[in-house]
Amino acid sequence: MTEIRHEPVAPTRTQWLASGATVDAHRHDDHQIVYAGRGVLAVTTDAGSWIAPATRAIWVPAGTVHAHQAHGALELHLVGLPATENPLGLDAPTVLAVGPLLRELIVAHTGAPEDDSPERARLRAVLLDQLRASPQQPLHLPMPASPLLRALCGILTADPADGRTLAELGREVGASDRTLSRLFRGDLGMTFPQWRTQLRLHHALVLLAGNTPVTTVAHRCGWSSASAFIDVFRRTFGHTPGSCSGTGRP
Repeated sequence: MTEIRHEPVAPTRTQWLASGATVDAHRHDDHQIVYAGRGVLAVTTDAGSWIAPATRAIWVPAGTVHAHQAHGALELHLVGLPATENPLGLDAPTVLAVGPLLRELIVAHTGAPEDDSPERARLRAVLLDQLRASPQQPLHLPMPASPLLRALCGILTADPADGRTLAELGREVGASDRTLSRLFRGDLGMTFPQWRTQLRLHHALVLLAGNTPVTTVAHRCGWSSASAFIDVFRRTFGHTPGSCSGTGRP
């Protein structure tokens, strides 16, 4: 059994990770904000995965066992907060919107040396104010506990472009579409179409981070056309997929 690394203090710093690099499962006694200024970041826990391009950050509550993975060259910004300081009152990992001001505050805060100066305290206070105003984003891809759903979700994770209906997939895993629909709502808190869209968006972000052309991403992720993909992507992230290909800043 792999030992979970315990790092009591969540660091505040900037670091670079090569594409494909990982940070093994670990936990902190502090809360942590994890932000990719460049690249696409995936954070995984036992409950599923969260993924964030440069317009999103991930809130990781104190005590959460989590691992990181870089898609594209990752400029990783980490902000540690004491367990007593929870500006959003969140007790589960959550994706947050990062506007231009919050982005610059995170970059400045993680790039400056840690000290007790009044200037750093003011910067931190404004950063926390901006965090409180950050909308939460539904970019969680939950993983099921039910063996039936695990089998079905495994099929689609292996091939997000698989366009079979829930009834057709049900015949492969040995369950009716009614049973599976009930499990999706009860186990994952979302419908089958919602889960599949989340999966496809996660996969799309990973492909875009590797400079895959938008049309190819649309095809590999199961959209009927590039325009249909662009429409869903824009409504979810607020910008077009082409603007984050290679995964720089939108």
